[in-house]
Amino acid sequence: MQKIFSSILVVVLLVQGVHVNAQQKISLKDAIDVALKNNYDIRLVQNNAAIAKNNNDYGVAGALPTVSATGNENKTSSTLEQQYTDPSRNTTKSGVDGTTVTAGLTASVVLFNGYRIQTTKERLAALENQTNTLLKAQIQNTIATVMQQYYNIVRQQVYLGTIQKSIDASQQRLDIVVAKQKIGVANEADFLQSSLDLNALIQAKENQLLVINQAKEDLLNTMAVLSKAEDNEFTDTSLLVDKTLVYNDIQEKCFQNPALQSANQQIKINQLIEKETRALMYPTLRANTGYNFNSSKSAAGFSLLNETYGPYVGLNLSIPIYAGGASKKNYKNAKINTESANWQYHSMLEDMFTNTAKTFQSYQTSVKQLSTEEQNYQMSQALLNLVMQKFQLGQATIVDVKQAQQSFETAGFRLVSLLYTAKIAEVELKRLSNQLAF
Repeated sequence: MQKIFSSILVVVLLVQGVHVNAQQKISLKDAIDVALKNNYDIRLVQNNAAIAKNNNDYGVAGALPTVSATGNENKTSSTLEQQYTDPSRNTTKSGVDGTTVTAGLTASVVLFNGYRIQTTKERLAALENQTNTLLKAQIQNTIATVMQQYYNIVRQQVYLGTIQKSIDASQQRLDIVVAKQKIGVANEADFLQSSLDLNALIQAKENQLLVINQAKEDLLNTMAVLSKAEDNEFTDTSLLVDKTLVYNDIQEKCFQNPALQSANQQIKINQLIEKETRALMYPTLRANTGYNFNSSKSAAGFSLLNETYGPYVGLNLSIPIYAGGASKKNYKNAKINTESANWQYHSMLEDMFTNTAKTFQSYQTSVKQLSTEEQNYQMSQALLNLVMQKFQLGQATIVDVKQAQQSFETAGFRLVSLLYTAKIAEVELKRLSNQLAF
């Protein structure tokens, strides 16, 4: 796809006391790479994805056997009294010691529970896919945020260049007035007005530098970098607008948007929860097996030693008959949640189409106006140069120069604002259609 670009060269200005060699140079790609590595929102989503991956297991779904071992030993000291038909055999003893030992190994596995295990495993897999999709969405959002903040810095720096050029013109105008005063062809009012205009532009420059530094701080915060704004130089110096976007292509690819796909996946997850809830109303069949050991010793009595041990196997069937109607209500609630997820998906889809339409209108309008605004900027710059030449020759007044400067500043501001608007609209359209790349 061929791209046509509109660009403006940024005038790089150095603030007094700041050394370029000491600054960290950061390109747009560098900023995105660092943000993707450090951004806290991405880390949180990555942790959620890791948890979902750990949970996507047959053991968590309940398909694997459960095995447990038990052991118990009791010692007793009791009084023994035995009576027989032959009174001579009667026995009465106290302090009779006894020991009882029991041990067992038990294994149990679910054979059938209304296909709840299979449904749970499918739901866990769907949750893992959803968290991965949400991670992609967060990555796209982070990239878009970094681009918007980076291009805002570029925009403010471009406008700073316009202010600097106007300062140069004001300084030149003041120099001309001073030179004319020396030969007696300029008055004090011209000198004062030129000085006031120059000071106002210098203050505007300082304010613009503040705006730039604050924009840098916002970007560094998104990158999760602890650094001063003035210690970083953002090296990409132009706004490049892709003029080839087509509305129908953007709208069609909106279905690939990760956030929208996640909402669609939520519908499937809720449908699986319905099946899981319904399975609670079915019988559960378990297979049990194990090994038991029992030993009982006594110092007196009919039996001095009694031991039993050996394996066992069996089946356990549990049939839910009545639980106060809770299962039916839970199933009904699950169906309602599925319906809600479906409405949320369609609501998000409509919002996305609306945002796409509005953003594309902004993009299209800005692109159409770019050519005219570039011409206006070039003409305003040529006009300023021409008026300055005439002013130096005495063929133009200070008012003429000031008006030309204001036209130049206004045209520069309009052009860079239009470029920024078009670029941000382009970034948003590509984010919505899952085409954002760097």
